[in-house]
Amino acid sequence: MKITKVSYERYNLKLSEPYTIAYETIEETTNFILKLETEGKWTAYGCSAPDVTVTGESPEQVEQAIKDIIIPYLKGKNPFTYNKILAELKELLGKKSSALAMVDIALHDLIAKKAEVPLYQFLGGYRNCIATSITIGILPLYETLQRASEFVKKGFTILKIKGGHNLQEDIEKMMRVHEKYPQLILRFDGNQGYNVAESVAFVEATKKIGIQIFEQPTKVEREKKLGKVTDQVHIPVMADESIKTLADAFRLAQNERIDMINIKLMKVGGISEAKHINSVAKSANLEVMVGCIDECSLGISAGLHFALSRPNIQYADLDGHLDMENDPFKGVFKLKNGILYPSESPGLGWIDS
Repeated sequence: MKITKVSYERYNLKLSEPYTIAYETIEETTNFILKLETEGKWTAYGCSAPDVTVTGESPEQVEQAIKDIIIPYLKGKNPFTYNKILAELKELLGKKSSALAMVDIALHDLIAKKAEVPLYQFLGGYRNCIATSITIGILPLYETLQRASEFVKKGFTILKIKGGHNLQEDIEKMMRVHEKYPQLILRFDGNQGYNVAESVAFVEATKKIGIQIFEQPTKVEREKKLGKVTDQVHIPVMADESIKTLADAFRLAQNERIDMINIKLMKVGGISEAKHINSVAKSANLEVMVGCIDECSLGISAGLHFALSRPNIQYADLDGHLDMENDPFKGVFKLKNGILYPSESPGLGWIDS
C-alpha cells in the first residue's frame, strides 16, 4: 500500500464559551485536518491543533510545514513504515509537535482501517469506554457553581476546575462546589499559577473534600519546586505543561518530582511518542491521564482510542471539542453521562460520506 495523495483543510473554529486559565483567555482555535489517500479504497485523517503556548507552533507555521514538508514527503510512502516516516519527519519538522501528531494520527488511522478494526483495538483494546472530566475555566464563584450545575444535569460525574489567579478564591470555589455537589469527583488545575507555599496551602485548605488530582501548580521552568509540592502534599500531583517530550517524562520520573503524567497527543507528537512516554510512566509507577487542548472531535477521538488501549491509563480529560461551534467531525464517538465510547468503525471512525 502506498500513499498516492495528500491534502489538508484548515478550520478556524470559534468557541461558544470562551474560557480563562491562569495565563490566557481563549476565544477561538485553529485545527488542521490532513487527508491521506491510497491506491486502494482506504482514506485516513489526522488532526493538528497548534497552540503557541502549549505546542510551540502558530497556525501559520503548521500550514507552511504542511505545504513545504509534509505533503511532498508523504507522497509515495508505505504507511506501514510509520516508525521511519515519523523519525524522518521529526527531524524535518523540528519542534512542531502538533504537525507531527497529525501525521502520526493519520498513519495510525490508515493502518487500522486496512486491518478493518477500530484504532483502539489495533493498539491493544484494553477497554471500550472511559469517563472524562469536563473543565470549568476561571470564573467568578456564582458562574462556577452555575456551570457545575449545568454539567451535573448533563450527567458528568468528574469536574476539573482551573485556577491559579487567586488562592483564596480557588479554595472557596472548590469548597462550595463540593458542598453543593458532594457526589462529584473534583480535579484542580493550577496552570502554573502557584508557588510552593500557595500550592501546599491550597491542598491543606481543601483536604476534607478529597480532590482527586492536583495538576501543574507551579511553573514549567521550576521543576524542583514542582517536586517540593509533590513531597509536601497528600494528593497526586500531575505534570502537564512540564511534559512535552520523552526526555521530560524520564527526567521528572527519575527525580521523583511528580505522581502523575498528563499525556496530550498534540503536545508530545502523536500516538507513537505517547506510547513511549506511557511506558516510562508505567516503569516509574506513575499514574497517567490522557488530556487534550482545543481539538475538534477527530483529535479527541485519537486521544480516546489511545487511552482505551493501555491498562495503566486510568484517567481522561477529553472535552476540548465540546465548546466548538461547527465541529466538522461530530459523531465520530459517543459521549453519554460523562463516559466516552469510541466508534466501532475501522480506524478513528470517520468515513467519507
